[in-house]
Order: sequence, then C-alpha cells, then structure tokens
Amino acid sequence: MYLLIVEDEPAVAQQLKELLEAEKYRCDLALDYKEALSLCDEKHYDLILLDWNLPDGDGLSLLKLLREEGDSTAVLMLSANSEVDDRVSVLDAGGDDYLCKPYSNIELLARIRALLRREGNQKNTVLSAGALSLDTKSREVFVKEEKITLSPTEFDLLELLLQNRNIVLTRYQLNEYLCQDYNSLKLSNIVDVHIKNLRKKIGLENCIVTVRGVGYKIS
Repeated sequence: MYLLIVEDEPAVAQQLKELLEAEKYRCDLALDYKEALSLCDEKHYDLILLDWNLPDGDGLSLLKLLREEGDSTAVLMLSANSEVDDRVSVLDAGGDDYLCKPYSNIELLARIRALLRREGNQKNTVLSAGALSLDTKSREVFVKEEKITLSPTEFDLLELLLQNRNIVLTRYQLNEYLCQDYNSLKLSNIVDVHIKNLRKKIGLENCIVTVRGVGYKIS
C-alpha cells in the first residue's frame, strides 16, 4: 500500500513515516500544501494522511480541491482541532476519517487498516467475525442476525478488536485507546471489565480470546 503523509513538522513527519514503514507501507512525505498537491498530481496513493495546518494553506482546502478534481483517494485528516464542527467540515468536504492530536499509534494504525480495507471492499462499513457483525456507520452490532445493545465504550473496544482481527492487542494498548489521560491508564482492570461485559452480551464462545500475560484478540 502506498501512503502520502502531509505534515509540516519535519520531525513529526519522519517519525510517522518510520512508524508506517515498519508496518510495511510505502510512504512519501510532503511538508506543505504545494508539495502535497504536486505529489497527488504525479502519483496514485491508497491513502493520504493529511494535517489540517500547513504553512502555505490548510488541509481542508487541499481536501476540497482534490475532490473537485475527481481524486477519490481515501483521506484521514489529522488535527489538534477537536470541535465537532471541524470534524463535520472534514466529512462534508469528502474526508473519510478524522483523528484528533495527540493520538495513540495503535489507534492510528487501526484506522489506517480500516480505511484501506474499506477502500478495498468498496467502503464496506461492516466488520465481522463468524456470527458477530458490527456496522461502523450505523453503530449497530448483531450476533446471529439479532441486534445487541452495547455502551459507547464497549462498541469502540469491539470495533478496535474487529479492526485488528487475529492480532493480539495488549492490555496497555487497549487502555491507551480507551483512556484520555495518563492517570486513567494506571487502572489496568478497566479493559478486563469491558471485555467481561462484551463477552456476556455477545454470548459466543471463544469469540474474544484471552492471550495469557499479553492481552486479547478476536479470532
């Protein structure tokens, strides 16, 4: 998969590039609006990681221009702007996802995998494992075609596990995804509590597997 990173901070851009290349993605870097637009004109990318604030423009304007030109490449906007209106603006402009800074690497990689998988399946919004299915758009979960009710946190946790199907996620990674502050990360049993509740509601044997001493996975 070929990704374009548009980020005006060279150190941040390089760290992100190294992270993604370690995951076997091919990456190009653009440090400003002009360079990003030039690369998009020259090459075809599977996904664009687009920073909102650029020295010679802004990511939202670049996103709008790409869509006006008929470029349908998946775009994940990265921004410190956390206001709902900003997220809506990105989605309305044709963005595929929005992630607020600072973010955890595990969530970033999961969202990238989800977007690339979605692009490969014509933007299918349903994640599934056996008799379990989750619709990321309607936020509905079904077990054997019967709808079950989850709390927002339970839904987010299940979505992350399904996005990383057959991949073991550590308790710390799951805590990092669910919690917003360092002190909360110390409450190591928060993930175990949510996993217990998920298993009870899902009711499928061996759906969420415990990997002793490490964490959990959906098989």
